[in-house]
Amino acid sequence: MTPRNPNLKQQLVDAFANLEEDQAYHLAETMLAEGQAPQSILDGGREAMAIIGARFEKGEYYLPELIIAGELLRRIGDLVKPRLAAAAPQGAPRGKVLIGTVAGDIHDLGKDIVTFMLDVNNFQVMDLGVDVPASKFVEAIREFKPQVVGMSGFLTLAFEQMKRTVEAIVAAGLRDQVRIMIGGAIMDDKAAYFAGADAYGANAGEAVKLAQSWTGGK
Repeated sequence: MTPRNPNLKQQLVDAFANLEEDQAYHLAETMLAEGQAPQSILDGGREAMAIIGARFEKGEYYLPELIIAGELLRRIGDLVKPRLAAAAPQGAPRGKVLIGTVAGDIHDLGKDIVTFMLDVNNFQVMDLGVDVPASKFVEAIREFKPQVVGMSGFLTLAFEQMKRTVEAIVAAGLRDQVRIMIGGAIMDDKAAYFAGADAYGANAGEAVKLAQSWTGGK
């Protein structure tokens, strides 16, 4: 077997962040062929998206570049999803998760991967889509009755919107009914604390683990 190349992930991050589409996709294929974990590939995409987001907010990248990056992440996500699904356990439904990208943000790739991973791990997921106002989260909690709420954000404006969404959930008297996690390329534990969420999920795998821990699963 060909030895694994630990530098491939960094090469993937660099190629992705520089929007070298064919090179990034080829590197992802190579990592899979070498037996590297699919999650490592997704983590590389997440790191690259953080760089791309920072460049966008500095005015170095514009909307066309964000669209290209989103499509590239979708292609890479489609490449690794079969491997993730094959490794997922089968069994009875674990619980309900409500998920969406907060208002003012239209990025859905990270959210879509988390949704996919929750689904193949036997969660019932309601995906509200992108640019979701706080009122829609509140309405969906009342109707869907999830145990877990996931909020995604890619741009810095999402920090404040996540906080507003949690505050709306509190004001509606629903906060004690749900556990809330946040995620996104620029998010971290400090952002979760700022927003009033229960936790930050660094990647799709961590999001699944959080949901499992909050719904009594393993």
